[in-house]
Amino acid sequence: MLRFFTIVVALLLAGLPQAGATEAGWALLREGNQIVLLVNANAPGHGDPANFDIDNCRTQRNLSERGRQQARRIGALFAARAEPVEQVYSSHYCRALETARLAFGDRLVEPRDSLDSLVRNPEGADEAKKAVIDLVRGYSGSGNLVLVTHPENVEALVGVRAREGEAVIVAPHEDGLVVIGRIVFN
Repeated sequence: MLRFFTIVVALLLAGLPQAGATEAGWALLREGNQIVLLVNANAPGHGDPANFDIDNCRTQRNLSERGRQQARRIGALFAARAEPVEQVYSSHYCRALETARLAFGDRLVEPRDSLDSLVRNPEGADEAKKAVIDLVRGYSGSGNLVLVTHPENVEALVGVRAREGEAVIVAPHEDGLVVIGRIVFN
């Protein structure tokens, strides 16, 4: 019995840093003028089919119903807990665009090549990373800026692997970006 309680307490304590980090992330977003790298919501599988066509959603890995619900929940939480989202840039991939549109509405969403998956274009990775860093450095709005992209892009930009639907709050630092907060959407 004692072992059971020890395991339960350990599991509860293990969740506290993540919960604390999520609350700290929301505190940053309430200040406004933050940059968020948001990984697309749940899209089952890995990679895209061999017949991948960026202009044809039927040839891509797309959001599941759970992913669509997750995207709507992300938008509702942003609306309730953060300063307004001023602009949303998204990868052209259907799963990223759908995440952005379900969460923040069509009028704010603008596709950007630099947010497309780096896996598909490794030769252009350095140029894409530079474009995202320049975008972050140049942002001067009062609301939050959301960049909907892919886990591999977040990892290339800041060195952390984010989960589907996770928000990584970043700031410019020296020649790149640094993580200043994270929000995990369950």
